[in-house]
Formats: sequence, C-alpha cells, structure tokens
Amino acid sequence: MDQNGKKKVWKVIFVLAILVFVGCGVYYGVTTYRNYLAEKHRQEILKEMESTEFTGEMEGEEPDIPKGIRHGEDVDFEKLRKINSDLYAWIYIPHTKVDYPIAQSADDNSYYLKYNMNKEPEFAGCIYTENYNRKDFEDPNTVIYGHNMRNDSMFGSLHDFEDSKFFEKNKFVFIYTPDKVMTYRIFAAYEYDDRHILGTFDFSDKEVYDKYLKSIYEVNTMVSNYRKDVKVTSEDKIITLSTCASGKPESRYLVQAVLEDVKTR
Repeated sequence: MDQNGKKKVWKVIFVLAILVFVGCGVYYGVTTYRNYLAEKHRQEILKEMESTEFTGEMEGEEPDIPKGIRHGEDVDFEKLRKINSDLYAWIYIPHTKVDYPIAQSADDNSYYLKYNMNKEPEFAGCIYTENYNRKDFEDPNTVIYGHNMRNDSMFGSLHDFEDSKFFEKNKFVFIYTPDKVMTYRIFAAYEYDDRHILGTFDFSDKEVYDKYLKSIYEVNTMVSNYRKDVKVTSEDKIITLSTCASGKPESRYLVQAVLEDVKTR
C-alpha cells in the first residue's frame, strides 16, 4: 500500500473513532436524561401524594402496620384516581426506591411500559400489573412489573437484593389499597428466564402452583437468595416483582414475597 493509501485508511479510522465517541456521548446523554426524568417524576409522585423519604430503622425488625410506616398509608386514593383511574394500589419496600403507585390498563398490557402514571410518554413507564391479575391481590400470584432504571428508580433498586447481606436484612414489601394494607415477607430473589409467568403457569391449579413454588428453590445462580425458613404453599398468596437483568435481554430478575398480614384501613 502506498503512502496515500495509508493516509486514507487512517482518515477512515479517525472518522470512525470520532463517530464511536460521539455515539457513546449521545447514548450517555440520553441515558442520563432519562434517569433524571425518572427520578424527577418519582419525587413529584411522592410530593403529590404527600409522602416523605423513609428515615426510620426497620432492618430486621418485625413490621407494625400501619404504625411506623410513613409511605403509602397517607396516600389519597381519590386524588390518585383523579390523576389516572388506572392507578389502584401503592407499593413500598423499605430501604429501596420502590415507593410508587401501581397501574393496570384494562385493554393494553404493555401500555405502562412506555407511559407514566399521568398517561404521558416516558421511558421509565410506570409500575404496573397486567389484566391477567385481579386488582384485589386475591390471585395466587400477582406479578408486578417495573423498568430496571440505572439510577435505581422504578424497579432498578430490586437488584439490591442480589446482595446476600441486603437480602437478609430487608424482609418486607407493603402493598396499600384504598381499603387495606398488606404485608408480604420476601422469600426469594433470583434471576429467571423471560417467560411470561402468568401465561405459562395455571396458578388456579394447586398442583401446578405447588410444583412452581418448589421449582423456585431449584434456581441456582450467582444472584440467587432464598429465605428457606419461610414456608410457602399453594394455600398462600404471593407477589412476584419482575424487572430486567442488565445486559441480559432474555433474563428477568424476580423478587418474590408471601402474604403474611392484611389490615383494613
């Protein structure tokens, strides 16, 4: 190759390097902006519902509901429904950023993947359930979805449960509806495949449900954590919190908890 040919090659390499650099910068900028919007929206939700950041100590303690829990109990569900009639519950997990309303679209199960609680287009979407589940949490398994945001908003902070020490110390999920407060004890957190759980398993069949519950403890990955002293049977009601696993499009990260207590509001 002559000198001119070499110069042309280096020019191409230089241009490609610039394009890669610019592309990475644009990606970083877009991601940062999306994260900013997600966190801004989270703070707006909390302010709108007159909730405050949790400051008390709950790690390892038995919960006293509604006493001792600031989040959720003060939610004005009438105000929430005026904002969006699809909003029907509130989920709160101490020591995470999970402190959000839960939505369900009657006719489009993917709607809240890309629209926020105000029904505005937003990358972070909204925490939601599908219409496979009822809204009273009386199904054997209620699956709740949320995006895995890099700034830990939405369901991003579920990945904290990958750490065994965090998993050991943080045991509870709280669900609030207009008429009751439900306390769930976390018994499993692990990486799973991307199958549609409610479309794959018929949880109304107790034999199927029982086999499914047993299969949970057979999942063995580097991020699997279980509370084997918590007994869960096909007579119980559980929630499954589902989010993406970073860099693994065919995997999901699940945190599962069993209903322990229900109090009327």
